Amino acid sequence: MEGHSVSRRSFIGATARWGGAAAGAGALLSSSDILNLLGVNPAAEEPIDGILRRAPVARYWTSPTAAKPDCTACHTPAALAKGAEHAHKSRVVKCLLCAHTCLIPEGERGRCRARMNVRGQLRSLVYGRPIAEHVDPIEKKPFFHFLPGAEAYSLATSGCPLRCKFCQNWTISQARPEDYEAAYCPAEAMANRAKGRGTPVVAFTYDEPTVFTEYLTDIARAARKVGLRSVLISCGFMNEAPLAEMIEVLDGIKIDLKGFSPEFYREVSGAELAPVLRSIKQVAKSGRHLEIVNLVVPTLNDSEKMLAELSKWVAGEAGPDVPVHFTRFHPDYQLLNLPPTPVATLERARDQAMKNGLRYVYVGNVPGHPGNNTYCARCGKVCIERTGLFVKSIHMKAGACAACGNKIPGVWA
Repeated sequence: MEGHSVSRRSFIGATARWGGAAAGAGALLSSSDILNLLGVNPAAEEPIDGILRRAPVARYWTSPTAAKPDCTACHTPAALAKGAEHAHKSRVVKCLLCAHTCLIPEGERGRCRARMNVRGQLRSLVYGRPIAEHVDPIEKKPFFHFLPGAEAYSLATSGCPLRCKFCQNWTISQARPEDYEAAYCPAEAMANRAKGRGTPVVAFTYDEPTVFTEYLTDIARAARKVGLRSVLISCGFMNEAPLAEMIEVLDGIKIDLKGFSPEFYREVSGAELAPVLRSIKQVAKSGRHLEIVNLVVPTLNDSEKMLAELSKWVAGEAGPDVPVHFTRFHPDYQLLNLPPTPVATLERARDQAMKNGLRYVYVGNVPGHPGNNTYCARCGKVCIERTGLFVKSIHMKAGACAACGNKIPGVWA
């Protein structure tokens, strides 16, 4: 019904409100009753036509019908060497952005919900459509070795290739583009919006920013032109080529290493561990500033063995100077049955990681804990003192410990 279409999220909210009111009156309304009260056509959704009109052709995909198809994306060299012709489904597209490499039929979307096969072309449904914008302390990301005390203009679209059962931002990450109304904002305008707020950093965060990589990289390039830096907060599940482009335009990257077990990734996040490890090594090798977060979830990834293997791998493959944050889990989304992480577990993980060679290890989501502070790896003095997500004092000179002169790795100015 034109003029009365609603998104799935709006409908769910309305259902809760009307259903609660009806229950209080002694009667429970059906979904169709609620829709009739709202004057809504039950078959209608938020129109996607307007989104499609603005949806640009995405990067990082191939198709048999493309001008220059990449046959190696689907077929082995041995199969191609035989010279046999392959029967392809009409206008099928293979997305090469993330490690799922979704094979997408015409009119369908990939697992992230943010990219659609439109008549044989992969299009981004989220380009220019931010649904969340906020100014946050850089420590919230968390970045502890990147412009401490700075504010970051933070933004997100909808979408994520993962299905983490503990996701704190699931209303954004698990949404479809049409679930939210969003005013179109070009990349240059977004960079200028951040500049106008006086923030030195633009942060791509809240959902998985890889799904809007075209928008992200365009904003980062525009932000650099107006003197801003850009950082990425990511699950690290992208392929090498898109990550290389992001590394080129970004100044810092934080990757969530959610656990150190393929089974954990499959069962809890609907993904694989290996691509994330590959991404961490790629960023570390590039020399771009890198920090790593491990959300420690009770009974799922908090075993002493898993935490030890994680810290040994990071020290050996990414380097001992990469800051690592062991962060406290709070019940959310589909894991409301689990308790918050005991602080003692985080302390044990931190101590163990430092014994395994990591020099800058933090306890996260525990305000006021000594593990929030940055300590000099040489003399042990406090270089940055924090209270929660805020910097209380800095004892550094030109990126070095004020007490002993030891250089502290990071981006300080």
